Amino acid sequence: MASPLDLRGRIAVVMGGTSGLGKSIAEGLSAHGAKVVAAGRRSVQYSADVTKRESLAALRDLVLQEYGCVDILVNAAGVTFRQPTATVGEGDWERLFDVSLTGALRACQAFHEPLRSNGRGRIVNIVSLSSFVAFYEVAAYSAAKTALLSLTRSLAVEWAQDNISVNAIAPGVFPTELNRKLIEGTARGAELLQRTPMRRFGKPEELTGAAVLLCSDAASFLTGQCITVDGGFLASGVNS
Repeated sequence: MASPLDLRGRIAVVMGGTSGLGKSIAEGLSAHGAKVVAAGRRSVQYSADVTKRESLAALRDLVLQEYGCVDILVNAAGVTFRQPTATVGEGDWERLFDVSLTGALRACQAFHEPLRSNGRGRIVNIVSLSSFVAFYEVAAYSAAKTALLSLTRSLAVEWAQDNISVNAIAPGVFPTELNRKLIEGTARGAELLQRTPMRRFGKPEELTGAAVLLCSDAASFLTGQCITVDGGFLASGVNS
């Protein structure tokens, strides 16, 4: 009997899938049988910019032309910066929101129809621990990721009638190109480790299980939820 986690025959589009955690998720879906289109601004074959609606429409049309359908959309594109909130400029704030929140909305809208048409669409949005708790001097990122979790729930309610499940994954602390300088060998990183019961940072491949589950038939009645993969960070009170 086939495993409900088998993704063979599924076509997955991973926005931000050419680097960081998005790349790891793309590789994980591929390992479980999906045909994966990893799209990003640095991608040669599948270049896409989530800040440009026409770029997403062109990507959608290209995928449909090549594969005939889209079953899965993962929104993993994002940016961040650290700065005291009192001095954050509106331009920097708006640029971050344009990528991390509005970019995900654009992608969901662009791929809504093909996801609806196949009768088993899956959307997975990558949010953050900062969707739940405050992190020092990253207010713009935290606000955008909190809003993305709210958008996930809203789309889950609206698009359930279209047979599209919409869920989120909140990674714990995973060193990537985006945050490595902020957390490796720093006081901030040491505090994060202290607050994580497993006492280590996550490995990118450790997101695979949650992503595969949410994209598979095993999650056919699961929508509007967020799976936190954080080594116990959010569950933690006193660790020693």
